[in-house]
Amino acid sequence: MKAVSADTMTEASPFHEGERQVQRRLGVGEIEEWARKVVRPYLPAQHRDFHTALPFLVVAARDDRDRPWATLLTGPDGFVTSPDPKSLVIDAKPSPGDALFERLVPNADIGILGIELATRRRNRVNGRIKDDGSGALVFAVDQSFGNCPQYIRERNWHRVEGNTPGEPIRGRELSARQQALIASADTFFIASGHRGAGENASFGMDASHRGGEPGFVAVESGTRLVFPDYAGNNHLNTMGNLVLDPRIGLLFVDFESGSLLQITGTATIDWESEAVANVPGARRLVAMDIEEIVALPSAVALRWDSDASFVRTLRLVEKHPESADVTSFVFEARDGGTLPSFEAGQHLPIELSLPDTSQKIERTYSLSGPSGGDRYRISVKREPNGLASNLLHDHIEPGAFIEARHPSGHFILPSDDRPLILVSAGVGTTPMMSMLHALTDSRDARTVRFVHGARDGDHHPFAREARALVSKHPRTSQHVVYSRPRPDDEAGLDYDSVGHIDGALLTRLAGEQEAHFLICGPTKFMADLQLDLEARGIDPSSIITESFG
Repeated sequence: MKAVSADTMTEASPFHEGERQVQRRLGVGEIEEWARKVVRPYLPAQHRDFHTALPFLVVAARDDRDRPWATLLTGPDGFVTSPDPKSLVIDAKPSPGDALFERLVPNADIGILGIELATRRRNRVNGRIKDDGSGALVFAVDQSFGNCPQYIRERNWHRVEGNTPGEPIRGRELSARQQALIASADTFFIASGHRGAGENASFGMDASHRGGEPGFVAVESGTRLVFPDYAGNNHLNTMGNLVLDPRIGLLFVDFESGSLLQITGTATIDWESEAVANVPGARRLVAMDIEEIVALPSAVALRWDSDASFVRTLRLVEKHPESADVTSFVFEARDGGTLPSFEAGQHLPIELSLPDTSQKIERTYSLSGPSGGDRYRISVKREPNGLASNLLHDHIEPGAFIEARHPSGHFILPSDDRPLILVSAGVGTTPMMSMLHALTDSRDARTVRFVHGARDGDHHPFAREARALVSKHPRTSQHVVYSRPRPDDEAGLDYDSVGHIDGALLTRLAGEQEAHFLICGPTKFMADLQLDLEARGIDPSSIITESFG
């Protein structure tokens, strides 16, 4: 996603022709309609807090030969500040020997990825370096948008004292040691971009993340890499950039030593060959022919866990349908012990083994049951082309084992005493069920309005469970909206109104009270509601959303 001014955000497309071309090719052209709504021309308060609390940023830019590279910028606590929603001030620069040393200069396009590996949260922001006369690295924001936590490996970090960077090493071919690092990597970062002649709001740089099982990047030779591109948010920014400008930069981080491996070269996209079909979960493959390599030993004074430790192996003990397309899966610890508690609204990262292969896939699902016990419940909607959802629905039966990491996530109940409006659509109701359990079990004194939208009774998960929880909480009420009720759906019992959830309904239910609005569902649903609520005078800081991918 590239630079779009506040004046043109609602008129011009937020995508350049390469991105639109890829979207049309893949049949997701409708993304443009709501991308304008979810991409902000400034940093929302939550994004400002997020970026300024990070120990490092991933930055994408170009060298003096216009080649893209990615690097890490690090510093002490508070090295990133945000004096206003349109700016980040970064008290760090690439070190001598870095491929981007002295390239973060005024007017340079740069893409920034803020990623918190410990919580698997990430946000992207793009823009240019601004010359304010101070000599500081001042980043002028053009766009800010969040990403779902798919494919991110959970890692904790710590600083090391007395870190001494080694001498940079440049080359044109990967050494055996570098090939081994890449072959074992489960994470890397990409720099890509497009800038045509003249000025265009959609030009700029992108920094993005890729993750998978160790070995998901194939080292075909010392000068050629191949990696899969999995399903994402359908913005397809990196693919769109590469269609128009195949130059690409990759960054691999040695998490144990703080070393960086920067690579630049040219990419070729394999859209639909047999090779793509042979990589589970891949939507396409990207081959990179390497032009230059920069190795930076012990470049940063940060270290991360070599790999996220699993909570433990979980055993499926119950599996039951919640609606026509949503099924719940209830897990216990394999050893029968107590599972780590979680906050209502958080998600569970799980790992599934593909049948008849050694391949594994990672997914993240909201926990839909109560916390503090010896069970985890996730509830999964079957997606027509969903590798993980179909595996769970069709092949994972009681008695099967999966691996899981610690629950995480920031979509949780606010801690103050303001009223709550919990809003969901479709399978977005899963974290809301956990929240309803928590509010009921704790006898929370806040006023709660639970609003859910579904197609009809067949596609309304947790209908009975939600009614039962609402009835137990004296200050909680429910409003259900069906878009196309069936003849046997009963108005006043199964649903309360026909149509779609909108800001008028939510503000009416909130009344004159200053409430928190927690929203979960498809991205377009959330974006439309957020704009509608803001247009009705709701403070954006009172609107909390959770995206799923």
